[in-house]
Amino acid sequence: MSKESKIPNPTIKRLAIYSRPLEILLESGPPVISSKKLAGLCDVNPAQIRKDLAYFGEFGIRGVGYNVRDLLNAIKGILATDREWALCIVGMGHLGSSLAASENFKKRGYMVKAAFDSDARKVGKKLECGLTIQSASDILKTVRDLGIEIGLITTPPHEAQRVAHLLQEGGVGAILNFTATQIRTRKKCAIENADVSIKLENLIYHLEQLDKRV
Repeated sequence: MSKESKIPNPTIKRLAIYSRPLEILLESGPPVISSKKLAGLCDVNPAQIRKDLAYFGEFGIRGVGYNVRDLLNAIKGILATDREWALCIVGMGHLGSSLAASENFKKRGYMVKAAFDSDARKVGKKLECGLTIQSASDILKTVRDLGIEIGLITTPPHEAQRVAHLLQEGGVGAILNFTATQIRTRKKCAIENADVSIKLENLIYHLEQLDKRV
């Protein structure tokens, strides 16, 4: 078993959380930050930060803290966000169009290279980001030709599984699925299901528990 396979997935998710305040501090904050201060900004325990980072080596100086730039660069290297990634979006409704126009995506190196939809009325339409919506029937060829690495699915739920298969057949190695359908994989492919309704139900549960304590 490799070292990478032993690293808990929650640790990887927290690394991304740690990077956000570090990016802000790099622009306008002090050059060094303690684990306690960083923990406060991320709403975690300082010991958790030290444990998460320990999977990847030694960072910071005891009693002093972490160099903000060095730690941010290290985290980006671990997460492989220190390079550009080629994305495509399938499903150009309100959500898909918003994601295609996201400046935050570009800032973080996520470059949307293609946009698809199965609605003939949308095919051929030019988006604000400069892309032209292509037919979903072009997915297989286009993702291969452009070397698309990550696919975002924002289609109606009943189309998600078919789209996922097309993306995987085209060589896409990771899929972020925004639909309520839990998609399956036939090939080696990382899949993240981001059903917003599940997040809302989780929030509602905690809100109900808070109400009961009043």
